[in-house]
Amino acid sequence: MANSKSDSSPSATPGSPRLDKSAVAKVAELSRLKLSDAELESISQQLSMVLANFEQLAEVNTQDVEPMVTPTDLTLRLREDRVERREPAEAFLENAPDRSGNLFKVPPVVG
Repeated sequence: MANSKSDSSPSATPGSPRLDKSAVAKVAELSRLKLSDAELESISQQLSMVLANFEQLAEVNTQDVEPMVTPTDLTLRLREDRVERREPAEAFLENAPDRSGNLFKVPPVVG
């Protein structure tokens, strides 16, 4: 299904959506990206091709295709829900070099 055209035409078919440079420039501005005119043109063409591909995908008949989450069947493996005995927090805190109440005290990290 891949388009094997050798030219870099921004649209696969006549009437395909075309994303112009001004729309790309507006998104770049909102994203705080500084793009040259050549980059705006290139990105405009690339995004136009992406939109054309989505338009082509939208034409695919999916009437009898059942929706799915993954292409393979998955089984959910659950463990038994049971109560387990845990050591009290005090047993762990005995090994702490420094503590604050029931918490390990660590040096502050300043970035």
